[in-house]
Amino acid sequence: MLTKTLIKVFTRDLNKLKIEIASYKNEANLWLLEKEITNSAGNLCLHIVGNLNHFIGAILGNSGYIRQRNLEFSTKNVLRAELLQQIDDTILLVENVLVKLLAEDLEKQYPVVVFKEPMTTEYFLVHLTTHLSYHLGQINYHRRLLDS
Repeated sequence: MLTKTLIKVFTRDLNKLKIEIASYKNEANLWLLEKEITNSAGNLCLHIVGNLNHFIGAILGNSGYIRQRNLEFSTKNVLRAELLQQIDDTILLVENVLVKLLAEDLEKQYPVVVFKEPMTTEYFLVHLTTHLSYHLGQINYHRRLLDS
């Protein structure tokens, strides 16, 4: 079933996120901005974690998480250890929510309208994997460009 694949992809890419964050030689460089780079790796990490905690944890899993999206981009200088813990917590959350979804749950309309029109839960979960992958790539480039 698709949920097993989604769990594998989310777990794989969130673990890659941990590797990227841990690979910064200088922890302060997680928060660097330069020229046209408008989002730091630290803020992108907070955004990924917030996004998944909101759309999977709160919406599908009723976790009670309250998203403060603006803080994902305005908070600075969170310790690397805290970022890594947030990623670990997100891996567990995603797995615990997705493992409970049935095939018929995936075919249902996602509970909130995100892109101005309804979509299935399956479609939106696949979108969330690509969103994670997109920002993971940005973090990889950020690290290679600004942490030398």
